[in-house]
Amino acid sequence: MTWQRLFAAGAALGALAIAAGAFGAHGLKKRLTADDLAIFETGARYHMYGALAVLAFGLAAAHGVRAVTPGWILVAGTTIFAGTLYALALGGPRWLGAITPVGGTLMLVALAWTAIAAVRA
Repeated sequence: MTWQRLFAAGAALGALAIAAGAFGAHGLKKRLTADDLAIFETGARYHMYGALAVLAFGLAAAHGVRAVTPGWILVAGTTIFAGTLYALALGGPRWLGAITPVGGTLMLVALAWTAIAAVRA
């Protein structure tokens, strides 16, 4: 049942990424500066990249690759990375910029971990 939950999390992340992208393109376009809109769009883009990767991790886990734990690490990394960028773009405290790389690092760790697990499978 664990790969199914991971796959569901990937689908949920994807739906939220689409909603965030649409919100940025339509609801924030005239409300944010060009720089802040670019930050928001970067968050939405990497949010979707993370969602697609989590879906792939779920499928890999369904086929015997040890991808569940790194998949959840990727969920956390995607949430932290995109979430801090969204907050920064919307006027959140600038210290959040120091947290954003933590999310990116978690994303990288999850991808590297799964690449090694796939080679070993």
